[in-house]
Amino acid sequence: MKKESSIKDTWLSFELHPETPPKGIPLAKRFSDTDRIRMYENIMKRGKELGITFSHLSRLSNSRMALEASEFARDMGKYDLFHEQVFHAYFTELKDIGNIDTINEIALSCGLNIDEMGHALMEHRYAGRLDKTREEARRIKLTGVPTFLINDHDKIVGAQPIEAFKDLFKRIENT
Repeated sequence: MKKESSIKDTWLSFELHPETPPKGIPLAKRFSDTDRIRMYENIMKRGKELGITFSHLSRLSNSRMALEASEFARDMGKYDLFHEQVFHAYFTELKDIGNIDTINEIALSCGLNIDEMGHALMEHRYAGRLDKTREEARRIKLTGVPTFLINDHDKIVGAQPIEAFKDLFKRIENT
C-alpha cells in the first residue's frame, strides 16, 4: 500500500454507517425498506465467484473500533492481513466486529500486540484518520463499499462482476 497521506492507490478505512449505535442494530431495522434476501443473493453470488463465503447477517455492527484497529495494524505493517480477518469474522463467521474481544482475537491471530493496540484505541489515536477519510468520501461522493475510484472520477461501487471493470476500462481507453 502507498503512504497514508495519499488517497490514491490505497485501501481506506471508511466508516459507512457512523450512525450505528455502539452495540449495533438489527439489519431489519437499519434497512427496513431493502430487499435483504435479494441483496444477499447478489453478494453470495459475487462472493462465490471469488471463493468468499458470505453468511446471512442479521445485525449491523458498529465498525468504528475495528476501523481504528485496522489503522493500528496499518502502522504495524499488517493492515491487509488484519482487514481480511475482520472481513472474514464479520461476513463469514457473523462475529460482532464492534466487540473488543472479537477485535483482540483477530489482532492476536495477526501477530499484533493487543496491549499496544488497546492503548491506541483508548486514546482514539486513529480517529483523525477516519475523520479525514470521511471528508474525502464526501468529496468523491462515496455511497457504498467497496468503491473503486479510477482516474479520480470514474467509480465502481459495490460487489460488481468483473465485466463491470472491463467495461469501465474499455470506456476509459476509448476516450
